[in-house]
Amino acid sequence: MRRKLLHARKLLLSIAALGAAASIAGLGTFATFTTSTSASHTIASGTLSLTAPVSRLGTGASPIAPGDTMQRAIDLSYSGSISLGSATLTTNATSSSLLDSDATNGLQIAIDKCSAAWTESGPPYTYTCGGSTSTVLSSRAVIGSNIALSNLTLTAGATDHLRVTVTFPSGAGNTLQNQSSTVNYTFTGNQRAGTDQ
Repeated sequence: MRRKLLHARKLLLSIAALGAAASIAGLGTFATFTTSTSASHTIASGTLSLTAPVSRLGTGASPIAPGDTMQRAIDLSYSGSISLGSATLTTNATSSSLLDSDATNGLQIAIDKCSAAWTESGPPYTYTCGGSTSTVLSSRAVIGSNIALSNLTLTAGATDHLRVTVTFPSGAGNTLQNQSSTVNYTFTGNQRAGTDQ
């Protein structure tokens, strides 16, 4: 009989302990204070766009002799919503000869910018500037990779009016006779540096 009473007492104590634990857990669940606030904003990325709405670079010249120059106009338009930080020019010969591979006596390139659209005459094409001019690329061998260009506007919504002049040096010798090259021009715009927005 005594053993049964002890067993019953232990059982009642266990039930009481479980009840107390449940009460404490319940108090912890329903007694917590909460508060919150929220905000949102829209973030949208812009576009970087470099196009050439006006270009005479596709117009070839033949036959040329040492001392000849070829002028071609091209407009670089920055029509995206993000301004450029810099621009480069890469030229390569898709059909090669001594005209492009001879860096000294082969074709040379120079680029100028006019503050207004160039006035075109010809063909053969020549251009005059009714505004102010600045040098974008000083004379150098026609073939090159990632050639830095200077004095460009590069501002979103703006256009730079360029004149590309290709010269066949007057010192070119007989080895450059009867040569033909096709030169491809690629202008590349690079994003401006990151800023606070």
